[in-house]
Amino acid sequence: MEKYILKFNQIRITDSSKVGGKNASLGEMYNNLIPQGIRIPNGFAITTTAYKDFIKHNNLNARLDELMKLLDKKDFMNLNEIGSKARKLLLDAKFPLDLQTAISSAYTDLSQDNEMTVAVRSSATAEDLANASFAGQHDSFLNIKGTMPLIYAVKCCFASLYTDRAIKYRLDKGFDHDKVFLSVGIQQMVRSDLACSGIGFTLEPESGFRDLIHIAGTWGLGETIVQGTVTPDEFLVFKTSLKNNKKAILQKNLGTKTKMLIYSESSAGTDSTVIKVTPRKWCSKFVLQDSEIEKLARWALIIENHYNKPMDFEWAKDGMNGELYIIQARPETVHSLINPLSITSYKLEKKGEAIITGEAIGNAIASGIARILHSPKDTSALQEGDILITNFTSPDWDPILKKVAGIVTNKGGRTSHASIVARELGTPAIVGTENATELIKDGDFITINCAEGKTGYVYKDKLKYLQTTTKLDEIKLPGKPKVQLIVSDPEKAFKLSFYPNDGVGLLRIEFIITHYVEIHPMALIHPEKVTDSAQSTAINKLTENYDTKADYLIEKLSQGVATIAAAFYPKEVIVRMSDFKSNEYSGLLGGSFFEPQEENPMLGFRGASRYYHEKYREGFKLECQAMKAVRDDMGLTNVKLMIPFCRTPEEGKKVIAIMEEYGLKQYENGLEIYVMAEIPSNVLLAEEFSEIFDGFSIGSNDLTQLTLGIDRDSELIAGLFNEENKASKKLILQMIQIAKKMNRKIGLCGQAPSDSAEFAKFLVMSGINSISFNADALVNGIININSILKNDITEQKNTYTS
Repeated sequence: MEKYILKFNQIRITDSSKVGGKNASLGEMYNNLIPQGIRIPNGFAITTTAYKDFIKHNNLNARLDELMKLLDKKDFMNLNEIGSKARKLLLDAKFPLDLQTAISSAYTDLSQDNEMTVAVRSSATAEDLANASFAGQHDSFLNIKGTMPLIYAVKCCFASLYTDRAIKYRLDKGFDHDKVFLSVGIQQMVRSDLACSGIGFTLEPESGFRDLIHIAGTWGLGETIVQGTVTPDEFLVFKTSLKNNKKAILQKNLGTKTKMLIYSESSAGTDSTVIKVTPRKWCSKFVLQDSEIEKLARWALIIENHYNKPMDFEWAKDGMNGELYIIQARPETVHSLINPLSITSYKLEKKGEAIITGEAIGNAIASGIARILHSPKDTSALQEGDILITNFTSPDWDPILKKVAGIVTNKGGRTSHASIVARELGTPAIVGTENATELIKDGDFITINCAEGKTGYVYKDKLKYLQTTTKLDEIKLPGKPKVQLIVSDPEKAFKLSFYPNDGVGLLRIEFIITHYVEIHPMALIHPEKVTDSAQSTAINKLTENYDTKADYLIEKLSQGVATIAAAFYPKEVIVRMSDFKSNEYSGLLGGSFFEPQEENPMLGFRGASRYYHEKYREGFKLECQAMKAVRDDMGLTNVKLMIPFCRTPEEGKKVIAIMEEYGLKQYENGLEIYVMAEIPSNVLLAEEFSEIFDGFSIGSNDLTQLTLGIDRDSELIAGLFNEENKASKKLILQMIQIAKKMNRKIGLCGQAPSDSAEFAKFLVMSGINSISFNADALVNGIININSILKNDITEQKNTYTS
């Protein structure tokens, strides 16, 4: 029987030639990881010897070889015809009697005479390699019950070695058709049709950031995620927090999950699954509880440590017993092979008219003719360099996806088939747009932009864009001063972490509040004061999955900040507490019911003055609770806090006291609290501020504005605004000198050093501790600083300090 059948407990990773890559990995995990607490369903593998004997028994070798020779290897115009004929040869063939007997006997042993439902999965000898996953190239069949349905499903798996996509993939990867053999895995069925399932990666799949676990999940069977027919829930887990037994979930993103794949009650053959509409109340619920997310993440860590490489895996939850299972794992084949020695950045010269948005996959921009296809059989309509617009893609699309300049789909999430293939090909894609096939016109020129974070944009016409490649190994940090980043968008954090940097000198939380929270903090504490029914309904909708509305803000804000802090951990990340002005706060949901009407919001109710005022004190408490969650619960103690627009030392003392009241005690758990130096009073009273705060960050924009008495947003006098004005520079120099005298850290996070090499030179010569740049100016900033430091700086330094 061992000639044709190997039980999982007989299989090791070294047995891939006998049972294929997928089954070898299953056996390896079954024998080594179950003792470590991971649940893996039992099963057996039908060996490659069985496949070879099946081919030999039916004299198929020569006939298959002849068919492959007839394949058009240039344009693949006859791929569909050749693949169809090859599969028919296998499906019409007869099973040797001894093979049928072996399968029947193994199935009876596994079922314990009870005709268990099983999953039947293909596993090729060239599968799950580090440089060629073959994921999705061969067929699998679920919910198979009974000996004869099982044997037919095995034959269908054998035939799937010659799917169109598998034939093309082998040619692309350089494998000979007759040198790749198929094994079939038979595994106890996990009843995830009654619960949920999904996939995961032991790195962040967009950027390749290694200290993260990405989990996606949907209701029912997980094939809908890979097929891209649903937008799944997505969870990000920080490995360091997980290892330190801290709260480790960085993000929880609710997917629509409008459809679910379940088993058909009327069939038990190879077509025994059906799609149904997900119940509405399930769509608005996460498929996993926090404890389950962290359990899967811990299992993912064990798997990665065992294989000593990044992995992707499939998981399922059984609706009968409520238990989680790992059902597959394979090496991750995209980012684990990429050495991030260079950064290619893209930027539109000018934005055009946006047609639609979706989730951005990759970070590139591409232009081309929009080609709407409803089936991979429509490939003749597609030209090299077109942008594919379709409902969703499946592995059947693979042979033609290499021709396209970009991909846009109605459905799918970041782990859908279209997303996975786009990353592997380096092709920009925008998924989950919902109705791209309706809003984009076939034959029109369009531009897709995936270079602005998580959201991807489809623009009308062919737009011009800049493409810049920078070799990171050629960029050396100066050491002193520190070179840091200005960051606001959590979705860009993992990519930015690969840039040369000394951490984040300014994290603006206003972006997180605007884009993730969306609601005015006081409206969450006093929702009864929001009397506009439309706004009240929107607030209730956003917060419906939370015990209290306050919990909603704490979770959203803490996860946004934690994502950035984790990306740069253990480097410092200086988080500026909210610095909205009253007119900006009014724009949030419910905001107009809590904000005053001010003639000059720039000089009004903003920054520190809000934090202890009765009109916002309760809102500031929520901000503090979110920051406490980041530092204490999640263990991200690299986060330091900064107070903006603090007019007097007395005001600073009030804020420090109220922060302690709300659980953020200075120096406890290493907490440092900085203050923005952006008002002339901050400079003139710098010694007094130094006795309250641990450091300063110069906001050169506001400091210049208030020094010169210029509203920098006024078109009439905007030309007078100049951070290099003598008065402004004199205050900045004074601030640096006093900070150094008082042994306090001093940095600058305004726009000026990004725009002016001369201003950056002034800061370096003045002895500043750190300079923070926007991402697009970082590399040039480092180059400028290194150039300055190469010169004989002693004489120049005297020029600035004399």
